[in-house]
Amino acid sequence: MAGFENYQDETRNIELEIERMGVALGVDWNDEAQVRALAREALDHSADRVRQAASDPSDQRLAAKATLFGLANLMLRAMEESAEVGFETHGGPVWKIFGRALWAEAALRGKAG
Repeated sequence: MAGFENYQDETRNIELEIERMGVALGVDWNDEAQVRALAREALDHSADRVRQAASDPSDQRLAAKATLFGLANLMLRAMEESAEVGFETHGGPVWKIFGRALWAEAALRGKAG
């Protein structure tokens, strides 16, 4: 499986795109309930949102959500891969907030280590 080459740069790039999608979606990253709901939706309906966005490219909000969910997947993968090679990947504030919500929701489903 192809991995990330420079975790620090990749983390920064992924977080920047997450921030941009958050702006497009009106996400308040300080609203824990909103972020947890977004994380829950990312884990439960990611594939559905991507299919819906593909079938209706004019729905920009749905496209932003599908992009955000793909970025969430990349974020989790980067954290897992870096842990496998012996270090933790840490991003900035949005990375930490969204990552914490994703891990909490995954743990509720038994998907987190």
